Amino acid sequence: MSELTIAMPKGRIFEEAYQMLIEAGFNLPAEVEMSRKLMIEIPEEHIRFILAKPMDVPVYVEHGVADIGIAGKDVLLEQQREVHELLDLKISSCYIASAGLPQTTMDEVAPRIATKYPHIAMKYYKGIGEQVEIIELNGSIELAPMIGLADRIVDIVSTGRTLKENGLVEYEHIADISSRLIANPVSYRMKASRILDLAARLKQTVKEND
Repeated sequence: MSELTIAMPKGRIFEEAYQMLIEAGFNLPAEVEMSRKLMIEIPEEHIRFILAKPMDVPVYVEHGVADIGIAGKDVLLEQQREVHELLDLKISSCYIASAGLPQTTMDEVAPRIATKYPHIAMKYYKGIGEQVEIIELNGSIELAPMIGLADRIVDIVSTGRTLKENGLVEYEHIADISSRLIANPVSYRMKASRILDLAARLKQTVKEND
């Protein structure tokens, strides 16, 4: 049996997806020590996990370092990598929205949007006929409207608590987000039986978790 390399983000997504694999019948240790590890070998199942940052998972899969991976739909929409999206795992669900200060309108001349998702934001506003300036930020996005850097932000929303704590309100729901199973196109052909079997078994656990 050929080895299957799976790229996964550390943290909650890994924990939830790993539990789904156990529920799908894969012979995996109930707990794994991953505080410092970047790779985990499971010889019994001929599986190797690569633990990566969420934004790096599609890169590893696209370049064939990993056969398959689990990535957020936000990352897939933003990066537009050459990978096959096989299954919505329906974990880590959230959404992308625009937000800003209450009862404010965007600048009619040069509306500015602060975001760590420049591609998603530009595509959305272009789609509704708005010409905007994108300001790319990597952290503290909520600060941008508060200090006058931007009219709106485009960011991930889970509970809405962070927006509320910073005095912001939602304006537009842009896209629903959850974690997806993705595959390298070459691996999908060369290891089709293994990848399709894993996807089919995971799909059964998705149904149970609905």
